[in-house]
Amino acid sequence: MRALLRSLLPSLLLLALVPVPASAQAAAAHKLMYAPGKSVTLMLPHELDIHIVARGIPRARFFTQSPDGRIFLTSMYNLADNTRGAVYILDGYDAKTHSYTKITPYLTHLRNPNNLAFWTDPATQQTWLYLPLTDKLVRYRYKAGDLHPSGEPEMLTKYPDYGLGYKYGGWHLTRTVAIGTLHGRTRVYVAVGSSCNYCKEREAVRAAITAMDPDGKNLSIVAHGMRNAVDMRFVQELDGGALFASNMGDDHLGVEMPDDPFFELDSNDHPGPIAQKTPPHYGWPTCYFAHGTPTHDSSPLPDNPGENDAAVAEKPLETQRIYGKQPANIKGAGTNLAAQVHTQTGPDLGPVQEPLASCEHVPAVYAWFQAHGAPLGFAYFGEESKVLRNSFLVALHGPGAGRPDNPAYRIVRFTPGDRTPRDFLTGFWTPTTTDIFHASGRPCGLLRLGPDKFLMSDDKYGIVYLVEPNQGS
Repeated sequence: MRALLRSLLPSLLLLALVPVPASAQAAAAHKLMYAPGKSVTLMLPHELDIHIVARGIPRARFFTQSPDGRIFLTSMYNLADNTRGAVYILDGYDAKTHSYTKITPYLTHLRNPNNLAFWTDPATQQTWLYLPLTDKLVRYRYKAGDLHPSGEPEMLTKYPDYGLGYKYGGWHLTRTVAIGTLHGRTRVYVAVGSSCNYCKEREAVRAAITAMDPDGKNLSIVAHGMRNAVDMRFVQELDGGALFASNMGDDHLGVEMPDDPFFELDSNDHPGPIAQKTPPHYGWPTCYFAHGTPTHDSSPLPDNPGENDAAVAEKPLETQRIYGKQPANIKGAGTNLAAQVHTQTGPDLGPVQEPLASCEHVPAVYAWFQAHGAPLGFAYFGEESKVLRNSFLVALHGPGAGRPDNPAYRIVRFTPGDRTPRDFLTGFWTPTTTDIFHASGRPCGLLRLGPDKFLMSDDKYGIVYLVEPNQGS
């Protein structure tokens, strides 16, 4: 026996040096009270701790950190199209009570603010806050310590703000902004979702990502076929600086398909005449991803029977789920009709891109998630992290189409090396739950604050969580 152990010792030592994958890390339970008499038990790696640090922010969405180090958070108020959205500042963090002691409304009466971004002009040192709303992109001058803007906003561009009702699988009220320097050129990127679930759009800006200079000039499309990219991030640590986006597949192919893809974007936004550029097409509506492979959708694109928005909006809901019922191969239902073109309010970006007849040239996914997981916010952690070293975290928001093995309501993790999402933070959903509104939270936005430390928003209950290294680890 001793001889056998001596012969196995080198192999055992080698195994001890192999990193343990995220899915195999020991998890610890954290019971948190989010309302009187109501709690949620969340599971995450034992090296980390989690706290509720803010409450009462209606439909809390995405974070960013200002140049002077303060946390800004958007609030969309509720699921309807409204002008009751706001931007809040979270300030005065108390490490003993694990809470922000001051929550200040920075902007109010906003139309569906999804996220925001800061940029400082290197020539003038003026900092700007960029805020995308359903109908426009604006920017405000920003000064360190501001509790509200000191002046009126500049409007950079408008977006079409009409379409099908939110509960019919289209419209997509949110716009998403990201700012990054690619190919030596600083550009402002904005994602606009589709107006429908599965259709041919009538406006070039829908289901697309545009780019512009920080002052709004030189506007162009840099990506077609992105059904609904709700979060975009510029990650400096990867590939010399790269733009990533989470995206959502459509809802007419059943419970198991299509994947929800995650992309590293080819901005195709090199300096030069815009006319010489051909933006990449990421597939929607006629190409979807099945287990990471671009696949042609054989469902006929629905014809437009001439129904107007009001007629579509009057159709009764078949369920009370957020996006309504999405049976397979709909040929003319309201869920699949493009928004009618009203007076053109959006940017002039040329003709609408024709749906793809082949998926041969659709860019590859960087990673993919199970159908209807609805990936929203994400963050990347580099070499400085211990638990999360060289990893993406992605919030799967749901609704998950009511499947019993729901892939949503959790945070998953993957590395650029394996690109295989594994559970990282779970507990918002239990297998016995059959109604999506019974989930104990919907993870939405993520913001990295430091090594193994980040904020997470829950836009169902208006809660902000802080995950940080466990003091005992």
